Amino acid sequence: MTDPKIIVALDFPSLTQAQALARRLDPQLCRLKIGKELFTASGPASVEAIQAEGFDVFLDLKFHDIPNTVASAVRAATRLGVWMLNVHALGGRAMLSAAAEAAEQAQRRPRLIAVTVLTSMGAGELAEVGIEGSPEAAVMRLAGLAQSCGLDGVVCSAREAKGLREKLGGAFCLVTPGIRPAEADAGDQVRTMTPAQAMANGASYLVVGRPVTQAADPLEALRAIHRQIIQS
Repeated sequence: MTDPKIIVALDFPSLTQAQALARRLDPQLCRLKIGKELFTASGPASVEAIQAEGFDVFLDLKFHDIPNTVASAVRAATRLGVWMLNVHALGGRAMLSAAAEAAEQAQRRPRLIAVTVLTSMGAGELAEVGIEGSPEAAVMRLAGLAQSCGLDGVVCSAREAKGLREKLGGAFCLVTPGIRPAEADAGDQVRTMTPAQAMANGASYLVVGRPVTQAADPLEALRAIHRQIIQS
């Protein structure tokens, strides 16, 4: 069984658009991420439809609430058969542990990861919400907390991947958004890195959005990123 390292973000306002893009891609080369926009518009049907196209789904809803509510949300997500889902590490130890326990009870256990610091946030943005120090220090702290609570990994910038890999070990899953091929525009991501650089730093999976979804030929764009990965 293949283990595609690329996760393409289906950041679309409608399921019709998401399905159209999915049909132009290859499940042997990528998995697909369903986030808040698409899930709010189309609900669980979006997950079911993308799975019907042959893709594993990363449900990117970043659950962040009291422990019981998050555990219930995780259980609901596992019943959809998703490959991966996430919560916010800033929810704290009790919430993270409750989420991990709920995932463990699933008939088909998904990978459960935690969001550490959003890749759109730099030190200035963190300071505004009361988190002093560098994004890298906050990521390291939160990732260690997630691991100690039984989660499989974290979402982090590829810039932090090397340090996290060294500290938390080879089995810990590092999912890195903000991936941009060298020739692509960074958009609203602050902490970006190329696919080859991210893999060299220890990333497990790369989340890619606009460089694939807005390409004239999405499949060729996906293949180009795949080539960069296997050559790194």
